[in-house]
Amino acid sequence: MFDSPDFDLAPYAEFDVPAHVRRTYCSWGDAGWRSLLVQCFDHVPEADHLQLPGVSDLHLVLYVAGDVVMRTRADGKPDRRRRVPGNLELMVPGRASVRDYRATSGMRTIQVHIPSATVDRVATGLGGPEPDFEALSAAVDAGDPVVENLVRALPAADGTNDFYAESAAAFLATHLLTRGRDTRLPGLEHAAVRAGVAVMRDRLAEPLTLTDIAAEVHLSVYHFIRVFRAATGETPHRFLTRLRIERAQRLLSAGDLTIGQIAGRCGFASPGALSAAFLSQVGVRPSVYRKN
Repeated sequence: MFDSPDFDLAPYAEFDVPAHVRRTYCSWGDAGWRSLLVQCFDHVPEADHLQLPGVSDLHLVLYVAGDVVMRTRADGKPDRRRRVPGNLELMVPGRASVRDYRATSGMRTIQVHIPSATVDRVATGLGGPEPDFEALSAAVDAGDPVVENLVRALPAADGTNDFYAESAAAFLATHLLTRGRDTRLPGLEHAAVRAGVAVMRDRLAEPLTLTDIAAEVHLSVYHFIRVFRAATGETPHRFLTRLRIERAQRLLSAGDLTIGQIAGRCGFASPGALSAAFLSQVGVRPSVYRKN
């Protein structure tokens, strides 16, 4: 199944793929690539004690369908996240994990492996300190439209050769490593930012306040705002609003919910509040966005 010498995928050799996923696309077979592995999966609706091995490749996961509550244990640390379409995840290289999840609707992902040799070449070219993959994982989890759009596009790159794959891998690695360097914070503060983002994603439909989020991560409101802005370049309020607007965009594009129903699912107090925020960030009203 995994036979390329450029990738560290040997730990997956014993992974029971048919029991957990149905693969609908593989760039090695469907596009003949060897410099970048892109796979699309349909997942079973629930799993218990799913053991994922650690690999040295840079492994990206984009959730493209489903509504999933994911519990992950890695290095003894439990973590609970809600995953919905548009969420990104970057596995810290070399870190194995155990996962349990329940999906309320069909879960699909696009998964990308960038070979460690490509990552090392890019890191050498960029110079400076060694990549901080912990910081990079947190930055990706907070959202990255560049990565999201590129990952979505890769399975549709018909008629391309391995030079295209090699270029895409180098670009992704360069973008990610550059971004990772802009998000360095002391360990405890960085953990607070990751936890704050997780609270926002998990409780997006609730009337969250900064006081609520800061209390969840055990920081004062002032300190949380300071470290959050340092890590993401945005205030927590602006970041939360962006997450809500992004979910509203997906709901407007994907279904026939009313504006009022979408407002409720995205944490806005009324359709008017959603419309005003949507106009400010996207430039059009939700009804116009849906038509277009």
